[in-house]
Amino acid sequence: QVRLVESGGDLVQAGGSLTLSCTAAGVILSRISVAWYRQAPGKQRELVAMLDAGGSTNYPDSVKGRFTISRENGRNLAYLTMNSLKPEDTATYYCMLPTKDAWGQGTRVTVTP
Repeated sequence: QVRLVESGGDLVQAGGSLTLSCTAAGVILSRISVAWYRQAPGKQRELVAMLDAGGSTNYPDSVKGRFTISRENGRNLAYLTMNSLKPEDTATYYCMLPTKDAWGQGTRVTVTP
């Protein structure tokens, strides 16, 4: 079975940076798309980054220029690097594989003013 485990969530101040990691098992990340979603308290889950097998990326305007999705194929890992964090970025962040409909359990990010 496909298994995804996120890590790296933390409490940070606005303007700071944080990198989240996604450990994958039962799947080869280099061959498929990988995405990061987030869900803030009281809000719906939203896509924040997408990386396809060819290396193309997509970001919504809310995070474009601040967030970067990447993969380390040799270790079967995916990352989300977040810079210039804002309080609005506070949410639980999830690693997701669209073609597998697989989700991790999430890692919490809290950004203070």
